[in-house]
Amino acid sequence: MIDISTDKSRLQRDRIHGWLASTYWSPGISRDLVERAIAGSTCVGAYRDGVQIGFARAITDGATFAWLADVFVDEAARGQGIGRAMVSHLTDLPELAGLRRWMLATRDAHSVYAPLGFAPIDQIADYMIRRPAAAPEPTA
Repeated sequence: MIDISTDKSRLQRDRIHGWLASTYWSPGISRDLVERAIAGSTCVGAYRDGVQIGFARAITDGATFAWLADVFVDEAARGQGIGRAMVSHLTDLPELAGLRRWMLATRDAHSVYAPLGFAPIDQIADYMIRRPAAAPEPTA
């Protein structure tokens, strides 16, 4: 049985840091940066027998907008609907359920998010991005 929780005290931060540091979207991310991201986000963990097997977070103003980030499921637990369950848990939280807009970026998990109502942006030209010169570009 999978237990999904928003209790930050349960997060196994060493595991989360290891996962995120190995991803294409945050390769080599520092532990301090992961800690700061967790502190400023609504987080969810997925657990099996007390061991964390998944993580996701939402960055939100709590009123109109949320950005879904760092959705990760341990390789041994993939393909079991855990990522989708964590995202559903976040989007269904009473304090986030009425938001006007949720957004995310993914290179390879469109099939995870589409059943939850996420779709490609129709008018991508309306959106802009700012990357400070010192910020590294994500690797392909």
